Amino acid sequence: MKKKAIVLFSGGLDSTTCLYWALDKGYECETLTVSYGQKHDREVRSARQIADKLGVKQHFLTLDFPWLVSSSLVDKNQPIPDQPMEEIESGKIPSTYVPGRNLVFLSVAASLMDAVHADAIVAGPNAVDFSGYPDCTPAFFNAAREAINRGTERGVTRGVEVLAPLMDLNKADIVRLGAKLGVPFELTWSCYSGGDKPCGHCDSCKLRARGFAEAGVKDGSVQ
Repeated sequence: MKKKAIVLFSGGLDSTTCLYWALDKGYECETLTVSYGQKHDREVRSARQIADKLGVKQHFLTLDFPWLVSSSLVDKNQPIPDQPMEEIESGKIPSTYVPGRNLVFLSVAASLMDAVHADAIVAGPNAVDFSGYPDCTPAFFNAAREAINRGTERGVTRGVEVLAPLMDLNKADIVRLGAKLGVPFELTWSCYSGGDKPCGHCDSCKLRARGFAEAGVKDGSVQ
């Protein structure tokens, strides 16, 4: 029987590449997209468009955690930082960090995985070109993998995979992989700001732009 995977899916470059990677590996995929009070829903629209295009089953969840306003991605009164690349890569945790986001997302994905009898969770963290978030590291994902295998029925009876295929890739490598897999870059959304076009100033926009430039690939989302 074909293995089933739950793909944590924001509609961004990394998670879309993960979805196409999982499909290419032969998984039957279901996507899980989580809204947690972001300043915009632009990425959710991208997630829906891409999943519709692929014809995969989609799950949407809204979290109402009032304390997440500590993040500038959620608090409308905090500006999204515009930092130079050296500051982004300094390892200092920026104001865009959402407390425990990947821990919560993986917990929800584990519950869904258990309920629908899936065999794997696929997520798109990257520990090379990233903003220093502590929940995007190999150590965190290794611990989460062990916890999910100890704390779910599927885990203790069959063993499940928690896969982070982009963990050791830089953004240029991710772009190259996405191009190889046929990712529709023009449908993806990575920008921390809403609107019709990426802002070009946030951490995510700058890392994405450098990745496409270094890969020598045109970013169809930038007009």
